[in-house]
Amino acid sequence: MRPARLMKVFVTRRIPPEGRAALAKAADCEVEQWDSDEPIPRKELERGVAGAHGLLCLLSDRVDKRLLDVAGANLKVISTLSVGTDHLALDEIKKRGIRVGYTPDVLTDATAELAVSLLLTTCRRLPEASEEVKNGGWTSWKPLWMCGYGLTQSTVGIIGLGRIGQAIARRLKPFGVQRFLYTGRQPRPQEAEEFQAEFVSAPQLAAMSDFIVVACSLTPATKELCNKDFFQKMKKTAVFVNISRGDVVNQDDLYQALASGQIAAAGLDVTTPEPLPTNHPLLTLKNCVILPHIGSATHGTRNTMSLLAANNLLAGLRGEPMPSELKL
Repeated sequence: MRPARLMKVFVTRRIPPEGRAALAKAADCEVEQWDSDEPIPRKELERGVAGAHGLLCLLSDRVDKRLLDVAGANLKVISTLSVGTDHLALDEIKKRGIRVGYTPDVLTDATAELAVSLLLTTCRRLPEASEEVKNGGWTSWKPLWMCGYGLTQSTVGIIGLGRIGQAIARRLKPFGVQRFLYTGRQPRPQEAEEFQAEFVSAPQLAAMSDFIVVACSLTPATKELCNKDFFQKMKKTAVFVNISRGDVVNQDDLYQALASGQIAAAGLDVTTPEPLPTNHPLLTLKNCVILPHIGSATHGTRNTMSLLAANNLLAGLRGEPMPSELKL
């Protein structure tokens, strides 16, 4: 009796150990991995995906029509190690009947923790203060030196009250936030009830909030939602934080708002492009804290994400229900 033909799986990056182990145990798969922590060059991606039955990819891997054509008719499953899917040509994928797995829920807590950390770091000017210690700027205790803004009795506006938006609000509430506002496609009264959050338009949220946290998905409706008009409506003392996607913000407009003192400060875990060039104007500003997209970067979360991505891939290849399938 002839042995069953192995299914070819291509993995576009080194992934955390739990996911790697799950794939290694799959006796029905032949797994090839781009063995690097750096993004795979496009030519290598095309070579690796050719003839593959399954693809495990990252946010930085653009899966477009050309790549799908190169992959060919064998490709049945794409599993992305992310909750975001804006790197996938979903219409084209749907046309071809390819199933898609993703990793929602598992990174909610880690991302919400990072959002709160970034908000506090930005509003209390921690990187700036730390630098003053190192460069000799700390000469004595001064009543007005290094003053920032506190959360007590404040109004916090959240753009996108989904899983992550709610988790951020839940963590901010004990800081004594007086009022939560949120905006999005539609009111979410059940989710908002826990925080007595009020649904308002984006311009209203900009005008009324002391702190704004962007936690929405990137869609045509949210692309550059935070632009010159948005920043002009914000308070001069307001702090802006983005942990969603870089393209939700017009970065040139943000730079002007920060440089001119139109808004107090900004904290970004996401930018356009990623990585942000080291000569980008935003990096010259003391009132802008930029992190390298580390929202889900805890050991536990990344391991859980990799295991879920591997299990999504294997279930899809075997024609079984995926633990987390994106319904197309």
